[in-house]
Formats: sequence, C-alpha cells, structure tokens
Amino acid sequence: MFKVIVSKIDSTIHTNDGTFLQTPFWCEFKARHGWTYRRFALQIEYEGAQNDYEVAVLNRDFAKGKFSIAYIPLFPKLPFDTEQVSANDQTIEFAAFLHDIATALKPELPSNTIAIRFDPDVAFDDLMECYAYNKGLKIVSFADKLGLHKNKVDIQPPDTTLVDLTGTEEEILEKMHSKWRYNIRLSAKKGVVVNKYDGKSINLSEKLDKFYELTKETNARDGNSSHAKDYYLDLIRSSATEREQGKDVPQINLYIAEHEGEEIAAIMTLFSHDEAIYLYGASSNHKRNLMPNHLLQWTAMKDAKAYGSKYYDMYGMPPEGEDENHPMHGLYMFKANFGGRIIHRIGSWDMPLKPVYYSLYGFAESLRAFWFKKVVKKLHGR
Repeated sequence: MFKVIVSKIDSTIHTNDGTFLQTPFWCEFKARHGWTYRRFALQIEYEGAQNDYEVAVLNRDFAKGKFSIAYIPLFPKLPFDTEQVSANDQTIEFAAFLHDIATALKPELPSNTIAIRFDPDVAFDDLMECYAYNKGLKIVSFADKLGLHKNKVDIQPPDTTLVDLTGTEEEILEKMHSKWRYNIRLSAKKGVVVNKYDGKSINLSEKLDKFYELTKETNARDGNSSHAKDYYLDLIRSSATEREQGKDVPQINLYIAEHEGEEIAAIMTLFSHDEAIYLYGASSNHKRNLMPNHLLQWTAMKDAKAYGSKYYDMYGMPPEGEDENHPMHGLYMFKANFGGRIIHRIGSWDMPLKPVYYSLYGFAESLRAFWFKKVVKKLHGR
C-alpha cells in the first residue's frame, strides 16, 4: 500500500524542533548511555502522492549483544487527513503504514535486531477513542497478517497534559484551577524561593547532588526507580556545552525550591522551539504543605514561554486517575489542574523481526513490568 524508500543520512536541520526525542542532541546523549542510533530519510509514496520524512532509530543491545531492539520514538504521525478518511480506514491504512516502514527499515538495522518498536505520534482527546483505535489496529493486524503487536509496556508516557504557552501569563494562570493559582501565590508568600541552574552553573555539582538526594527520597516514598547521577549530570552539562558552542540544541535546566536554606523540591526540564518538557521531579518528605511543586512548575512554565516553547508537557499521568479511588488520583489532579489539554497517545507498537526471540523478550519484559508497576507500587501503597 505504501512504497517506502530508505536512505541513511548523517545530519539534519531539525536540531531543536519537533519532538526532542528525535533531535540529534537527545540521540547522541542516549548513545553515551547504552544506545546506538541511525538517522534515515524516508521517501513514501501513497495514492499517487509523495511525502518525505526524517526519522532517528535507536538500538539497544541485550544479553551481551546477542539481540537488540530498535526503537522509534514519537514517529510516525498519521499520513492522511483524518477528516477525509473514515475511522475504519484509518486503522487499516495506519497499520499498513507501520508495517511497510518497518519492512523498509529492516535491512538498514543491525542483524541482531529482533523487533522494531514504534511510539507513534497519534493522540486522542478522549481515552475511549484511543482504546478503540488500538483495538482496531489489533484487529487489522491480525486479519491482514501484518504481525504488529501492541506492547504491554509503553516506553514514552502515552497519557499527558499539554499547557498552552502561547497566551499571556495571565491567560495561562486563568486556565488553571483556582486552588492551583492560590497554591502558587501561597508558596511564594511563605518564603519558598526557586533557583535555576544550567550546565555551566558554578555550583552545579553541589546542586545536582541535592537533586539526586531528593530523587532517592522520592523513590523510597513512591516505589519508583531512577537513572544514575552521572546520567543527569551528563544531560545538563552537554546541553550547556553545545549551546555555548553556538549549536541550536534543547536547553536543560535544573530548578530547586528552597525554604529557609533547605532544598525541598526540584525538577529538571527541557526547552525546545516547539515544546517544553517536565522531564524529572523530586521532593522531600518535609514542608510539602508549602506547595513548592506548584511554584516550581509555574516558574518553569514562565521560563519556557520566554524561551519560545509553544506548550509545556507535564510528561505523563495515569489515564484513569480522575477517579477518586484510583491509587494515583493525586498525581493526576496535580498535573491536570495546571489547565492543560489532556491527550492520550496509542503507546508502543512492535513489529517483530525474529518472532521466537521477540516472544521470549516480551515475556521477560512483562515480568519486569509486573514486578515494578504492580508489586513494588503495591508495597508503597500506590
């Protein structure tokens, strides 16, 4: 259905736009932490029309290099106008689109690649519509023998909220829940101060140590895991170094909220021309009544707006967290009440290239996800 011509490329003009996950900056950063990546130009013909795309494909080795997974974050988008294509035809054509891209990319990837994992940039405002779309993709893949599998473990958070930064600060605040506006003012009134650091800050090492301490405290409280400290340090320093060299790459900032000399909460953010991302966050068990996280997020939003980002992505929320009985209802409400547009992406879809090895890998991945998302979270009351 789709004719896909693939050619390897070494550079791109898209260094700081689109999704940050496809930028050379992010791919090269991930390459220093266990991944490899390749960039391709795709020439795709569909119903007499030709469209050109660029895509970065990351690979991660497992089992001492015996096999690897190819990963394509936030790509592709729908290749057609949804208003002119019926819902049924959308699933049929998009399933074929993923299959045909994967088939064309296969010869260009390492021989030990057992599957290509897509995180398509396809989102819905309504959660039930997203569920229905994924169900349709499963049916089409089975009926047409395309081999696509919905992965049980989503790599990027499929559900999130996007705060529009294109209005004035007053307009952004107006869209927030009134209690959130109150909490932002309360935090500042109670003496909470937010300081910003980048990769060239003189005291960065000391502040990153504190961020990491808060991260460990948060993990112990919530049953989460995190990267090693050097991962965060490399991320923030490499951004500052490349920007100092005149390169147009995303800006990484560390924000720390302090009260009477005590660091009580912190976040790390990424700003690009199109988006601002709340990457990582951590907070102390103390002084949470001072609402430092509200002031942190608002400070970052104002800076992202000044930078020129179009929206602020809270980067993940429980899809059904609006239910008061949901164990992560508090997290859902914290992010949702900043007034953003809640979206639901379709999550990770796999195209197995070596079905037997892929089945074994999928089983191990499911077990790991069950342990961390069910058992560990349950032990922490989440």
